[in-house]
Amino acid sequence: MQLAGTTVLLTGATGGLGHAIARALADRGASLVLTGRRAEILQPLADELGATAIAADLSNPDDVQRLADDYAHADVVIHNAAIPGSGPLDDYRVDEIDRVVAVNLRAPIVLTNQLVPRWKQRGRGHVVFISSMSAKVPTADASLYAATKLGLRGFAQGLRPELKPHGIGVSVVFPGFIRDAGMFAETEVALPKGVGTNRPEDVAAAVVRAVQKDRGEIDVAPLSIKASGVLNGLFPGVPSAIAVKIDGGRMGAELAEKQRVKR
Repeated sequence: MQLAGTTVLLTGATGGLGHAIARALADRGASLVLTGRRAEILQPLADELGATAIAADLSNPDDVQRLADDYAHADVVIHNAAIPGSGPLDDYRVDEIDRVVAVNLRAPIVLTNQLVPRWKQRGRGHVVFISSMSAKVPTADASLYAATKLGLRGFAQGLRPELKPHGIGVSVVFPGFIRDAGMFAETEVALPKGVGTNRPEDVAAAVVRAVQKDRGEIDVAPLSIKASGVLNGLFPGVPSAIAVKIDGGRMGAELAEKQRVKR
């Protein structure tokens, strides 16, 4: 699907990664509907790009349904919104678990469910899920986050062949560690020596490629991290065990502490 002339619904547009994705889509002629919880950040971006800004909290089922009802005409939806979900599982209250699952997994599934019938009628549409390399290489102190991101991958893998006969594309983008913007960059936690990063613009370019080329999955990570994903597929748990030996669990603990305020 070419993006010029399409209407794209982008969730999680208030973050730096969302900004990069929005600008890449606008550069290719898409008309944008930008959603996020913080209207004061969302509106200036919408003004810059000539987009529509809609304040929405994806942990609220009513807001998810409102987006589906009001923007059923969207040709493409990019599910970018997410909550970190880092930290030991027993450090979470049940309501905090519910919120992570609601935003990271339930909202993308429900919103897609509501848009698919309209896409089938038109014989076109595309959905992109922003997952994470955590879905391919889960690590300690990130089990909840990994569960939601792996859930997106499983959902998309089943949905893609289901919708392909109807002319509807399904893609998943897996960012690794992203510098300059996004959940990881905001923590300023140091990576272990030798672990590389990518730019927000790399993720945005992957989103564009996913839609235009109808790619099923795209990794946005250095070769070493991609290789860890392959290794984990062959020998589950080995990469995470190696990571713990390298830094003793420091990074996971630091990320959990820095991201606690976002629960």
